Amino acid sequence: MANSESDVPLPNGENIYDTECPILWAMRVIGQKWKLPILWYIRDKGTIRYNELRRKVVGITPTMLTKCLVELEESGLVHREQYAEIPPRVEYSLTEQGKTLLPALDELYRWADAQMHAG
Repeated sequence: MANSESDVPLPNGENIYDTECPILWAMRVIGQKWKLPILWYIRDKGTIRYNELRRKVVGITPTMLTKCLVELEESGLVHREQYAEIPPRVEYSLTEQGKTLLPALDELYRWADAQMHAG
């Protein structure tokens, strides 16, 4: 069943959490506190080293940064490149799949900005 303003199907009498809702799936992938800031900084730099990312995402612990990066990599949004150097160097960048998320995030940003400054 679709509502009158959108062609997105809505669950009819079902618990939305028991359905395969793409929006809920996306929120599980990117909706945690730290993941969007991580994605924004990777997007901004193109390729960024772990320690630079850790400095930019103010307040994140090393454990949480590593956890989020692993999850973003498992989701196919972030690529991790480790170089066999001393000291070790690890760089992160968006995958092609991660780059396909950017227009949606840009649109979400514009929507939120308009809502914040409305009325």
